[in-house]
Amino acid sequence: MTEILSTDFMQRAILAALLVGAVAPMVGIFVVQRRMSLIGDGMGHVALAGVAIGVLTHRSPVLTALVAAVIAAVVIEILRARGRTSGDQALAIIFYGGIAAGVVIISKAPDGTPANLMKYLFGSILTVRQDDLVIFAVLAVVIAVTTWVLRPRLFAVANDEEYARAVGLPVLTLNIVLAVLTATTVVIAMRIVGLLLISALMIVPNAAAQLFARSFSSGVRWAIALGLVSAVGGVVASYPLNTPSGGTIVLVAIGLFLLISISTSVVQRVRGNRHDRAEGHDHEHGPGCGHASVPHEDHVDYVHDGHLHAPHHGHYDEHGEVAPAEQTTEEVTP
Repeated sequence: MTEILSTDFMQRAILAALLVGAVAPMVGIFVVQRRMSLIGDGMGHVALAGVAIGVLTHRSPVLTALVAAVIAAVVIEILRARGRTSGDQALAIIFYGGIAAGVVIISKAPDGTPANLMKYLFGSILTVRQDDLVIFAVLAVVIAVTTWVLRPRLFAVANDEEYARAVGLPVLTLNIVLAVLTATTVVIAMRIVGLLLISALMIVPNAAAQLFARSFSSGVRWAIALGLVSAVGGVVASYPLNTPSGGTIVLVAIGLFLLISISTSVVQRVRGNRHDRAEGHDHEHGPGCGHASVPHEDHVDYVHDGHLHAPHHGHYDEHGEVAPAEQTTEEVTP
């Protein structure tokens, strides 16, 4: 670990992974709510065209990718709002048009090679430069602040657009903001996770968090935590394994999802089979014991101090509380 942290490019990669791991799930939760989990892929393909333009014109690929992805995000939402084409059709057009334009444009660049595309498509820890890290940090702060401030409105629109429109929320504007946040997240992540894999880091941590989170807020917090573990863990693991950082990050995220899925399933099964024992007492329940008896499925519960007790293998099981009126019910025999 000391060796990993001693190298400059790994320090930059880990910092970039922290930024990506934090903001990707923050935006992804609203994408999941809207059932548009593949929008990150669409933005990634358009960002590829922006990267190609940057390579061809000798400008920063990060900035040209950001411009291309943001323009595509706005166009998609306008097309959806006007109803001229459905969301999935608009996304498909942008999806294929972006990657086709990227391949064609970069083929015209003097130093355009397939290797130039691969590091953006699947991520490479060697490509994170100091100036890129500064841009990533600024964009990540903008994403985090915007998401935090607008989270109630984004949540309302993502869950029910018609209701949000009825209460006066600017639905189109909020949808465009979310699309732009998604496009920006894709650009931040392209150096580390890759344009083809960033959608997974937006979706998988949220899917895992929803397996055990009890509220939307706790789901967001857990998703961010899982995103950070996946991003940093994947970058760190990719160094000794000599594997692409993007693929390693996604595999770590999927591994966490499977682990949580299995664990929650086991816990639910154990809880389903477990029964709570009533507090010990000297009184023995039975016919004529003076406590009301209540038929319950294949046995009889007895009302004792406001609780339902049922005999079970030498002890009494706790079957919940009863209303005060039920405590004075006459004894009933099954």
